[in-house]
Amino acid sequence: MGLMKIILNVLLLVRFWCIAEELELVYQWDQLSSAVSSEHNEILFEAQQSTTQYNETFNAYGNLPMGVSHHKGRLFVTIPRRRSGIPATLNVINMGKVTGVNNPPLLGYPDFLTNTLHQDYSADPKRIISVYRTKVDKCDRLWFVDTGYLEYPGNRRQVQRPALWVINLNTNRRVRRFEIPKEIVEFGYGMPNLEIDVEPGKCDEAYAYIADYQWQGLYVYGFAEDRMWRFKHNFFSFEPRYGRFNIAGQQFVWNDGLFSLAVGALDKDTGDRPVYLHAMAAISEIVVPNSVLKNETLARSGEDHYAERFRHLGSRGPNTQSSSHAFDEKTGVLFYAEVNRNAIGCWNSAQEFHAENHGIVHMDNENMIYPADLTIDNDSVLWVISNRLPIWIYSKLNTTDFNYRIWRQSTEKSIVGTICA
Repeated sequence: MGLMKIILNVLLLVRFWCIAEELELVYQWDQLSSAVSSEHNEILFEAQQSTTQYNETFNAYGNLPMGVSHHKGRLFVTIPRRRSGIPATLNVINMGKVTGVNNPPLLGYPDFLTNTLHQDYSADPKRIISVYRTKVDKCDRLWFVDTGYLEYPGNRRQVQRPALWVINLNTNRRVRRFEIPKEIVEFGYGMPNLEIDVEPGKCDEAYAYIADYQWQGLYVYGFAEDRMWRFKHNFFSFEPRYGRFNIAGQQFVWNDGLFSLAVGALDKDTGDRPVYLHAMAAISEIVVPNSVLKNETLARSGEDHYAERFRHLGSRGPNTQSSSHAFDEKTGVLFYAEVNRNAIGCWNSAQEFHAENHGIVHMDNENMIYPADLTIDNDSVLWVISNRLPIWIYSKLNTTDFNYRIWRQSTEKSIVGTICA
């Protein structure tokens, strides 16, 4: 009996040690600042241009971070221009040069000039207007959509055509800027997220999949073709039963459609990869083979020719509305930023897609209010940014509290002890 008791105690200790490690806090801010704002307290404008009607003096409260991605010690943080007074919509943090967790400064990327608005808000293909989220691909490139749209209350405007940007992260130089044609979409403000589908060593054969929650479309850009095509489907719409949100005491209704896409594991038999997608105001997951999305001819043939290739995978369960999600090839797990539960959820793609097979790797109703973005870097590290967006929109942030946080964790460590392991 003594030996058996020792064995049981050892097993219990092993089980305790194998509990998943929650996400590690990397940085946090009460309010954002930037290198240019702290030195000059205003956005840099071209002096020769006429005075603007609208105030672009630095506005700390209006700078709400939305997206995060990581590449070799640099974090890329986006601040979409939903208010005036934002020095840079695309920013970088050089982690090796930052000490401490609190209030690290942001630097405009690739530089502040590229992020600077003209004083008369005129179009300029060399400038970036507003970015929501970014993705780093397997070829050391940063991809993002510049919506070209200012969402200032009372002064919403399409400054220039929305455009897909690709930047070489080894040289910090632009590789490609593709203006999204009007026949694809007229206005750019509904494109919060994108996913990149590319195999290592085949960088010129990349595809970008862009979600449009407003116009409920899925746009595909072929890098080699240098063209874009559009898919339409009723699965891209929101689910009315799940449009009600209750986050940090804020109750509201959103009808956001297609919001996030994630490329899954390679099927060695078919050569396809599944592309998982979902609307924000929904708890369902949809899947389609990437060979369908890459087929420009099929897309232009009309919905009747491809509708059945999009398949309803299943439901994640109650309160699992998600902003971004990402697939990790190392573990085979799909991770979700679940905004209604202030949590990071998971599903192992080796299991059936049922609510009971979904787990939680991190939940925090105090510090992780509204996980706005989730990405996985090329080293299988999970990155999350939370920003208390509903409070910012519908109430008022306490600017003495830490409101914005960036988290990380190894994907392997994050799922230990969960159903996703």
